[in-house]
Amino acid sequence: MRARRNPYVLYALSLPLILAVRYSGGGIFCWACYNVLFFVAIPLLLARLFGFSGKEVGFRTGNRRGYRVAFILLMATVPLSIYGTTIPSMKDYYPIFSFSGPLDFAIKELAMGAIMLANEAFYRGILLMPLAGKNRWLAILAQDVPYTLAHIGKPGIEVPYSFVAGIVFSWLDLESGSFLPSFLLHWLGSAFFDVLCAFT
Repeated sequence: MRARRNPYVLYALSLPLILAVRYSGGGIFCWACYNVLFFVAIPLLLARLFGFSGKEVGFRTGNRRGYRVAFILLMATVPLSIYGTTIPSMKDYYPIFSFSGPLDFAIKELAMGAIMLANEAFYRGILLMPLAGKNRWLAILAQDVPYTLAHIGKPGIEVPYSFVAGIVFSWLDLESGSFLPSFLLHWLGSAFFDVLCAFT
């Protein structure tokens, strides 16, 4: 079977799932479910059908170095987050959910965690890692372009920021062998920014 273990075919079949997530409706909890379905369950099934194991698409713990670098990068983004709160379009947009109090806020941040885990699993796992075995930089750009385009409609500064972040996240995860370091960096950084926007 020619398509067996073909990362290009897996990539092409996975791309339409981005539109399925983008045009899914409902509140944050429904959106989290759609993300897990279209960015984790279905693409992971596709990967297995094409002969890629979960570990080959980043579903593994990874090495400690990746987590150490992620922590350093997280600390480095703190000043950027603080600066971001001075940009009206950013502070008006985030957090993307309404909340009735601290507990409701925390529960919805957990839903955001599920969404970001699904996104990292898809972009830095399914789209990136099989292709990286063929061509590392092609793989980084191939996942980064749709990742950046998915940010259109958010505050304008996020588009170039997401392009740079997508490259950094990809490098980090390829070095680690797992998408978990970028997930932690992405989620914790986002949650910190949400707290700044919501409570300052």
